[in-house]
Amino acid sequence: MDTILPDTYSKEEKEEIERRHQLLIDAWQTRKEAQDLAEVDEAFYFAVEAHKDQRRRTGEPYIYHPIEVATIAAHDIGLGRTSIICALLHDVVEDTKYTLDDIRQKFGDKVAKVVDGLTKFDAMDDAESIQAENFKKIISSLSYDTRVVLIKLSDRLHNMRTLDSMPKHKQLKIASETAYLYAPLAYRLGLHSIKIELEDLSLKYTNPTIYENIRKRKDEVREQRLHELHDFAAPVMEAFEKAGVKARTVIKERSVNSVWKRMMDKELAFEDLYGSFIVRFVTDCPKEQERIDCWKIYALLTNCYRPYTKKLKDWISFPKANGYESLHAVVMGQTGNWVEVQIRSERMDEIAEKGFAAYYKYKTDNQTESGFDEWLKKAQNLISNDSDNAIEFVDSFKLDLFSDEISVFTPRGQMIPLPKGATVLDFAYSIHSEIGDHSIAANVNSRLSQLDQVLRTGDRVEVITSEAQHPQEKWFEFLVTATAKSRLKSGIKEYRRTFREAGERKYEEIMQKLGLEASKNHRNAVMAAEKLSSSVDFYYQVATGKIDERAIREVLKPQSGSGSIVRYLTFGLLGGSSKDKEDRPSITSSGEFDFNVSSCCNPIPGDDVIAFNFPGEPLQIHRSDCPRAIQLSARHGNNIVKAKWQPKSEIAFLSELKITALDTAGLLNRMTNLLSNEMHLNLHALHMEAKQDLVEATLSLYVHNTKELDDLISKLNHLKDVQKVIRKNSN
Repeated sequence: MDTILPDTYSKEEKEEIERRHQLLIDAWQTRKEAQDLAEVDEAFYFAVEAHKDQRRRTGEPYIYHPIEVATIAAHDIGLGRTSIICALLHDVVEDTKYTLDDIRQKFGDKVAKVVDGLTKFDAMDDAESIQAENFKKIISSLSYDTRVVLIKLSDRLHNMRTLDSMPKHKQLKIASETAYLYAPLAYRLGLHSIKIELEDLSLKYTNPTIYENIRKRKDEVREQRLHELHDFAAPVMEAFEKAGVKARTVIKERSVNSVWKRMMDKELAFEDLYGSFIVRFVTDCPKEQERIDCWKIYALLTNCYRPYTKKLKDWISFPKANGYESLHAVVMGQTGNWVEVQIRSERMDEIAEKGFAAYYKYKTDNQTESGFDEWLKKAQNLISNDSDNAIEFVDSFKLDLFSDEISVFTPRGQMIPLPKGATVLDFAYSIHSEIGDHSIAANVNSRLSQLDQVLRTGDRVEVITSEAQHPQEKWFEFLVTATAKSRLKSGIKEYRRTFREAGERKYEEIMQKLGLEASKNHRNAVMAAEKLSSSVDFYYQVATGKIDERAIREVLKPQSGSGSIVRYLTFGLLGGSSKDKEDRPSITSSGEFDFNVSSCCNPIPGDDVIAFNFPGEPLQIHRSDCPRAIQLSARHGNNIVKAKWQPKSEIAFLSELKITALDTAGLLNRMTNLLSNEMHLNLHALHMEAKQDLVEATLSLYVHNTKELDDLISKLNHLKDVQKVIRKNSN
């Protein structure tokens, strides 16, 4: 084995490469026998040689990247020899002269297959989204080797850690794609630490102002909160010692992104938010004793502090789909603040942090399948039944397999996991296609309910069916799961096939009346005009009268006498180059470009914004952290253009505030006086509703920039009896 590093590296770089090599070996936690070490070293020096002429944007040797990816896979996920080799080689086929056959010949079929799964597609002119195609390829590896996904997550994490060197529009594209697809994927695989770091890094680039503000606030309170929580844990640990419970205390800091989500969900300021720091009690006990010891810890905890019983969550009796197990409790601490507590075993803690790899480390042959096994089966089933459209596949995968879950029960007590927001009809199709196709209603907790009723955890559902019922297109409006939508689509097609003979007969009768041949070309022309892609749908619509003689005549014998058939043109997306487009135009608010300010987030000058350029449409301007913008970035990253505000003082933008205040006389007058007389702002709409002693007001008004809006929020907060003012999205 040639261990001499190429001369394309400087002396200092060679030393750094060897230092990182040693850190990788030290991070490797699984078996490290002589043969294993030799094989990893062989892959290491092969990768060093393959990437010797490549540099990253920072000027650093490119080989740093695969070494760091392999280190993350080894340390953060706990993967072993084969995965480390694949991580070191993951960019060789894509970026160097070496081919997949070279990898196969030198390292074997298993390594070659994983590396192939990690190799991106080349840019494709006819691909709706190259991002979606590559994500689909990565996810499809779940059907044959989960190591592809785990190494890809390691790759994505290192790319996010080094994103500073990329141009702004690239940062937004990669960060949005990470938040939309890769962080939820890490969560579903139980990789908690990777998931929270991906989310934090995504927020850092999609909303840097919010990220920095929350990070600084956490820094300011950290010392005080740690001191308070150590004092909080002390009497509990004393109680453990007296009761003979073996446990350790960990104080965990909630991530910036998690704090921000909680602030938004609860509409609270940082100071009013409990749970930005968490106390975790981890017990060291045999697996068969875990449940007893965890509940014993809860009993001892609540002997010391009063619990908030509605906040108790039992993820031990009902583990999450990603294998996560823990008791979550909230208790009142000695300082008068609520404290969030997690209780788990050492095994549960390792699975919570390292997910997939740790789960299989502890799994025994006779162990029943967990939620993670069920999730993996659902993923593999979705992969095997997916459509050719990559974007549809990604949306279905996210909808079905990334959503938070609920657990509902059949009449016989079988637990059925479903995505949050799932309806009675989703439940029916999850049982069987035939049940879904013939559903007419259901008894939910012994009460008659319609098919579109949204289910909740704990519901007991008994579906009512009828042979006279048939699947209907309008059902798509309230289905949530991709499985149900796929089965409904198949059911509709099968039902419509029963009309084919009648449709063909009626079509021939119409064409005979019009004096035309009932040819395939004529049929296709009508199908194009009606935007139908299937002859099954065509004959169904003819049989049921939705396509009649008049409709066919208008297409085949138009009154204008031109005799021409409408041509339907399909345009591809703009962009598509893998090269960075650093010279993309900047979009300003001066009217130089035709653009729409999106109503989903109502961006105003001063906000970080992102623009999307779609053929034949005005530019779409969103706030960069808008959920819709993140979705568009993940699906259509090549359509991002650089965007910045160049505000004009005469242009005003609609914004919306939510105000909570005490219900006192003169409140409305004080608010309108501030708006009209003091700040001279144009009010668009005002809605106020009294609830007991409080008033909730929604205020829509026109402002010129974020500074003006911030000034208004500050002045509203200082008005007498006003309790809270927040900016909100319109939907």
